[in-house]
Amino acid sequence: MSDPAYLRFFPYEEPYPNQREAMDRIANALSRGQDVLFEGAPGTGKTLSALVPALEYAREHDRTVVITTNVHQQMRQFVEDARAITRTEPIRAVVFKGKSSMCHIDVDYRECQTLRDATRSLVESESDRAELERRQQELLAESREGNDDAAAAREAVMEELEEVESELEEVESSNVCDRYHANLTRDTDAFFEWLFEDVRTPEEVYEYADERGLCGYELLKEGMEGVDLVVCNYHHLLDPTIREQFFRWIDREPSEILTVFDEAHNVEDAAREHATRTLTENTLESALDELEEVDDSRAEAAENVLSAFNEALVETYEESFGYGAAATVGDRWEDVPIDNDDRRDDLTLAFLNRYEGRGIDVEAELAVQLGRALEEEYDRQYREGETTTRRESQTLQAARFVATWMKEGTELGQYPVVSVRRNETTEEVYGRAELYTCIPRDVTSELFEEVASSVLMSATLRPFEVTSEVLGLEDVATMAYGMGYPEENRLTYAVDTPPLFAADRSDSEVQETIANLLRDAIRFTPGNTLAFFPSYSEAERYHQRLQSGMDGGPTDPESTGDDPLGTLLLDRPGEDAEELRRRLVGSENAAIFTSLWGTLAEGVSFDDGDARTAIVIGVPYPHLDDRMEAVQEAYDRAFADASPGRDPGWTYAVEVPTVRKTRQALGRVVRGPDDFGVRILADRRYTSADMGKYSVRGRFPPEEREELIDVSPEKVKFGMLNFYGDHDAYGGSPPEP
Repeated sequence: MSDPAYLRFFPYEEPYPNQREAMDRIANALSRGQDVLFEGAPGTGKTLSALVPALEYAREHDRTVVITTNVHQQMRQFVEDARAITRTEPIRAVVFKGKSSMCHIDVDYRECQTLRDATRSLVESESDRAELERRQQELLAESREGNDDAAAAREAVMEELEEVESELEEVESSNVCDRYHANLTRDTDAFFEWLFEDVRTPEEVYEYADERGLCGYELLKEGMEGVDLVVCNYHHLLDPTIREQFFRWIDREPSEILTVFDEAHNVEDAAREHATRTLTENTLESALDELEEVDDSRAEAAENVLSAFNEALVETYEESFGYGAAATVGDRWEDVPIDNDDRRDDLTLAFLNRYEGRGIDVEAELAVQLGRALEEEYDRQYREGETTTRRESQTLQAARFVATWMKEGTELGQYPVVSVRRNETTEEVYGRAELYTCIPRDVTSELFEEVASSVLMSATLRPFEVTSEVLGLEDVATMAYGMGYPEENRLTYAVDTPPLFAADRSDSEVQETIANLLRDAIRFTPGNTLAFFPSYSEAERYHQRLQSGMDGGPTDPESTGDDPLGTLLLDRPGEDAEELRRRLVGSENAAIFTSLWGTLAEGVSFDDGDARTAIVIGVPYPHLDDRMEAVQEAYDRAFADASPGRDPGWTYAVEVPTVRKTRQALGRVVRGPDDFGVRILADRRYTSADMGKYSVRGRFPPEEREELIDVSPEKVKFGMLNFYGDHDAYGGSPPEP
């Protein structure tokens, strides 16, 4: 039997275990026009399993594959895989990033658009002038030879040339982009030859263009037409406006696009983020300042709406402050609950109370119209060189938000929120109104309906029915492949420590139990350890406890020396995760203490024995704030029919995402067929003990549940000693229990 045609895109000699079957099943699903939910254990070649059959289908049916991720390291992996494919079967591939990361002159999107339009007008006028100059020279030569008709025609051309010269004087005084001008007037064939000789990164495109005075971003857009493969981030697909432009640059209808989503368990949160709309107090005040400068009959209506909304916003958050509460507001957004069960939210009620115009809907629409007119005027001023920067109409932004707030604020899945923060410069507290989107399928279902097919892949997509319902997928093929590596190379414990409910985390006996377990896990690991906690504060707590026991220095960021615990690294919010990873893998005996909700828990690879043990402390539920309660309530209502007798709010919004995060963390170790390691879940809720609704063991896939070994905390070190000893991992005398 001959090999399937899609293997021409497989760049290596032999697929991983299960990879050949996965490619075959995905190829069949695509041929049937189905979407695919594909779960595969970490390090098992999911990317090529999806990409290879997708490229074959696209080649045969004149389609383009768009593969996307929200993880930078995965973007680099896509580039490596695409480069490997081109060595076997040449493809035209483009790796695309947003304008902000590729602009050579650092202007925003609207400024860029205005510059681009003005530059194109300039080039067109220059081309017209050159053509008219050429024509008048020809006619001059003919008229000198006695051709009277040519002389008359030349007079008409000279009149037209004079008009073009006048236009050029105006255009030349406007703001233009020299780099884009070079794109339009110079031969760029060499760029496109270079672009498709290999798979080029955005950084390489930027450098190439920068050295030659070109605009790499615009050249890249021109080069996307009809390519085989585009690599991009979620932003280009989940934002409907950007997606429409993006597909236009590729010169494909949505039905001619195959999408492949990597780390697809993150699509839910990413879609929610893209759909959420916000309006700050600063924007409202800027809009009101803008209106003071406007001589337009619609300005009064706009001022009526925006001033009342601004006053209501301030009133709402100020009334929420208890005595001295305003002084505690920090520089990060903090929510002020405003939702009411039996009536509109507090901000809307305050707005209705303060508004004194002729009708909110009518005046909000007039404000939007005025904002659009101001946008057009600002564009003209910038294009014609009257201003050096392009203004944006704050009135338009504010009016659109207020209109949406009033129209959509009561719809299912829309949760109104007010937040406050302190301005670091002025030290003043200011507010923000937000329509938080609880149901992501309102964003994703349209995308999945309009494209040809989609493959969503992750190590943690199950339960598939939850993923399908949350994202709005209909005709779906599902497949799951566990870790195909030898079982004897991994040991997975469910440790019977006290359940770490939030109220129990401060208990001294509980802390001592967890600290001893961590100490044993790190000490009996012949290599590096990853310790994941429910929060950064919990990670810091135990980092300090273990460090204090070593050298009495709880405030030191790390400890080294002869102590058997080696180097203890603490991850903090906002730190460079890649730098911390490099510090870990550069050590022979180190441990990272981090949050399960941080960057290091997923999308960061610790391959080839870079980490031997992963331990998850507690069941790291997300912070159950008002937003999360709103999501649960929305899911309860949206999925009640799909989940009779269940609690879809808690299950879909809290429990399943938490277990997925836990599984992602465990997947940081044992990344290849020759790799080995220990994975530890420390909390009674992971064990087979009956914890009622709080037990989470049942949320793990069956084959993963079967590998979980219940053990008491004091027995862990003996099991680790035997496991790593059997693998000759200690390289000398093992630690003494």
